Amino acid sequence: MTKVETKEGQVYRVLIAKPGLDGHDRGAKVVARGLRDSGFEVIYTGLHQTPEMVVQAALQEDVDIVGLSILSGAHLPLVHAIQERMQELKLDKPIFVGGIIPPDDAAALVNRGVAAVFGPGSSIQEISDRIRQILGGA
Repeated sequence: MTKVETKEGQVYRVLIAKPGLDGHDRGAKVVARGLRDSGFEVIYTGLHQTPEMVVQAALQEDVDIVGLSILSGAHLPLVHAIQERMQELKLDKPIFVGGIIPPDDAAALVNRGVAAVFGPGSSIQEISDRIRQILGGA
């Protein structure tokens, strides 16, 4: 496995978070493991994270990108709350979202500044390639 490195030779760090009350984490764990196996350093927060907890983890872990797994249907308010908190703390990191997200909501998330939205059936390769592209390592 080749590590995915920044221009400075550091390995890209990805936070995978499960905000909200959604208790289904299999997909998040599959993505976390797949990204790790693709050469990223991955930090997984576990279930039931508040927006504040997600942002604090991103700060503390000094990640390059934040991935949110949301299957509860609360993707719009949760992402908005996380974005607001990140702006308050001047944490300028891209966000990607995965889950069961209707196309109109996916478009709304992208219009709000989300870098990518991945639905069911997205491959690890697709996710990994898009993250590399977002972070400038494509």
